[in-house]
Amino acid sequence: MFPLSVCVLTFNSARLLEDVLSPLKEIADELIIVDSGSSDETLDICQRFGVTPVYRAYTTHGEQMNYAISLVSNQWVLCMDSDEIIDQKTVEEIKKIKNGTMPAPDMAFRISRHWFVLGKEVHNIYPVTSPDYPVRLFNRECVGFNSRPVDDAAEGYKSTAVIAGFVKHDTFFSIHEVFNKLNGYTTRLVKYKRVKPSLARGLFSAFGSFWKWYIFKNGWKDGKVGVVTGTYAVAYSFMKYLKAWYQHDNKKH
Repeated sequence: MFPLSVCVLTFNSARLLEDVLSPLKEIADELIIVDSGSSDETLDICQRFGVTPVYRAYTTHGEQMNYAISLVSNQWVLCMDSDEIIDQKTVEEIKKIKNGTMPAPDMAFRISRHWFVLGKEVHNIYPVTSPDYPVRLFNRECVGFNSRPVDDAAEGYKSTAVIAGFVKHDTFFSIHEVFNKLNGYTTRLVKYKRVKPSLARGLFSAFGSFWKWYIFKNGWKDGKVGVVTGTYAVAYSFMKYLKAWYQHDNKKH
């Protein structure tokens, strides 16, 4: 048997936080919450679970998660976001892992994460299909998150296994949230990664994204929500080039 630290990132996460923390408390020998300046009831909910969040100004998801990992006292960590709810099957499987023989340090575990948009499970949300299988349980001596400004991932492991169970990723809960996150993601991408400023390339990328994510990735099967996710894919693909073009044009003047 080995102890497990659980890391959770929060920012105005009151909507789901009790549902997120309740199952995590069953498996956590230590619970670390890093908050980036919540103004809703997030901090009060954390206190009710016996946790005082640590504040850190948000830069990127990977940097935020690596900071949380740096605060833990155990070698093995489970890293979750505040819109991801694990089911009881996942809880029981993680208990089995904890109570078994300690895995090799370069071994990591993936979760089966199902994406929900506007309350409906979807086939995809750009740039991932659903379910996807991110690495979330690992030994911090070998594994950490990379520095990608968007769509970061854990790296450093040599082998992985999928944890049986279901993780509900209840993201984009309103139309406003969809386009608020779209704006944040594309702004961060252009800020931290070189994107060649080209409107023509942006239009071509947007057209390709529509065919890939709405048609070939079965977004059309999701009805009205599929139209939203398809629009999101098109807008994301175009806006990163539009913002890069706008910034480049402003620098010249």
